[in-house]
Amino acid sequence: MGNSLKAIVAFVPSNECQKYLLEDLEEMPVDKMVDLSGRQLRRLPLHICSFRELVKLYLSDNNLNNLPPELEQLQNLQILALDFNNFKALPLVVCTLKQLCILYLGNNKLCSLPLELRLLQNLKTLWIESNCLQCLPEVVCELSLLKTLHAGSNALRTLPPQLRCLQELRTIWLSGNLLSEFPPVLLDMPFLEVIDVDRNSIRFFPSLAHLPGLKLVIYDHNPCRNAPKVAKGVRRVGRWSEESPEPRKRSGAVIEITLDEIPLPPPPVKPEPEVEPC
Repeated sequence: MGNSLKAIVAFVPSNECQKYLLEDLEEMPVDKMVDLSGRQLRRLPLHICSFRELVKLYLSDNNLNNLPPELEQLQNLQILALDFNNFKALPLVVCTLKQLCILYLGNNKLCSLPLELRLLQNLKTLWIESNCLQCLPEVVCELSLLKTLHAGSNALRTLPPQLRCLQELRTIWLSGNLLSEFPPVLLDMPFLEVIDVDRNSIRFFPSLAHLPGLKLVIYDHNPCRNAPKVAKGVRRVGRWSEESPEPRKRSGAVIEITLDEIPLPPPPVKPEPEVEPC
């Protein structure tokens, strides 16, 4: 009953209704964090923008499609969660928050990202999964401190070569896209530690054994005929990753590679994506 009432109240833009949805949040929280997730909000209450020392603002799972220009006052904000909303474009005011280090934009309706995103030079973690992106916006390649990029469940077919400029990037999640080949640019990124290309359309995997930083590669649910070769100790998650190595064709016949020919990695465990600390 409570959630149903809030859903009805959310459509009434009066101050009294807004106060009910915010549960009397009128003063700056001691922990410098405001969590308004799941409140059926259609607009951000302006008085939140007066909490100028705010460090974390969670607005996930609402009905937001825009943000007020007053948000620019939150110049100490480091974490902003806008996932599970109705954004068709990233509000430019977000790009004025230059202390942001973690930005959640997943599960919206974004088809692109503005060039102004390059102003967020402190950004370390970017979540843009489950949007409508047909290509990775090149502006992402200008975020020089980026360590973690979540771009799964879009419609990506390729990655821009400029991605190799992100020398701090350690983890890239690309599951659930439309990749028909392993992105060549990733072969030139020796500092990557985690590569996830699960649930794509990749038929052949090149060797990844030359990537010295690699710790985990996830390639399951691809129509591939081989597993990526990796250095000793690198964990693989996908077909032929454990006891049964990939088949090898010779003179028209398929023969099995013996277990002595390749080192067996530890049992694979697919971890949940980690949020980088600020």
